Amino acid sequence: MADNERPLVNVQWLLEQRNSSDVRIVDGSWHMPATGRNGHDEFLHQHIPGAVFFDIDKHSTASELPHMLPSPDQFAQAAGELGINEKDTIIVYDTIGLLSAARVWWMFRYFGATNVLLLDGGLPAYLESGGVLESGPAPTQPSKFNIGRAYGRSVDADEVLAASRNRSATILDARSRGRFAGVEPEPRDGLRAGHIPGSANLPFTDLLDNGSLKSNQELSRVFADYAVTENSPIITTCGSGVTAAIITLALYC
Repeated sequence: MADNERPLVNVQWLLEQRNSSDVRIVDGSWHMPATGRNGHDEFLHQHIPGAVFFDIDKHSTASELPHMLPSPDQFAQAAGELGINEKDTIIVYDTIGLLSAARVWWMFRYFGATNVLLLDGGLPAYLESGGVLESGPAPTQPSKFNIGRAYGRSVDADEVLAASRNRSATILDARSRGRFAGVEPEPRDGLRAGHIPGSANLPFTDLLDNGSLKSNQELSRVFADYAVTENSPIITTCGSGVTAAIITLALYC
């Protein structure tokens, strides 16, 4: 792990530790609907050896709203079928660098896993370092994931509405500036443009540098512009709850 205990590991660490009995590598790739890309199809084509695929779309509660958190039982079953338990060292990456992997990191932490890390720079950094790939479905040995105390929490629409009205929390929206302002089309049919009244726009791209999370010093400068302190109540949001997790990750660091 990095010296400052950020939940990030580099490629060298992964190469040295990936054969450890308690290390589980997870490809958490997901892509916006308009890209035409499919994370699972790309995983079958190529992935880091030993990795399993965590499908964000599949492992969400069936709802007219995308990416609602699954129930604890649903998550435990999904993780167990992938051969992951709550005590494993879980390394999450995605094919972009840092996008959907943050959401998978947050979900595992939320449901009680204590040692969840992200591959800094994701698959691009792995390939740049000369890492080899494999293809095809990943063989797994089922395990038992025991749900534990959640890291952080989710909020419902009523709580967000209350925060919007009385400014009891800072609401940070991870979408692009154009989507926040309502001048870019939303990627899903029927979704109204604009933003939550009283929310502030912090595009997740402002927290990244070439697919890696910026340094803590740089992140502090970004958050200072939003009057965020260690004691600030914060709600992170986006279009469906994927890129909001990048803000959550940056705040955690």
